[in-house]
Amino acid sequence: MMISLLLAAEAAAGLAKLGAGIGAGIAVLGAGIGIGRIGGQAMDAMARQPEVMNKLFTNMIVAAALVEGVALFAVVVAFLCI
Repeated sequence: MMISLLLAAEAAAGLAKLGAGIGAGIAVLGAGIGIGRIGGQAMDAMARQPEVMNKLFTNMIVAAALVEGVALFAVVVAFLCI
């Protein structure tokens, strides 16, 4: 009886680690897609209106930093769930 409880606890700990890894992976994947879209759309906008390139670049960096912050927060939360 005691061995089965220990095995169940180990299995639950393993599933928690698996879930944290999957959650962190999804967060990083979403951040990569978001930053890629930000960069692509900014390049399109700069090609259409090169005179506003500096303002677009600044806004692009701020948006990318916000996406990275959210992704980092999601990864930390995923690992804290263990």
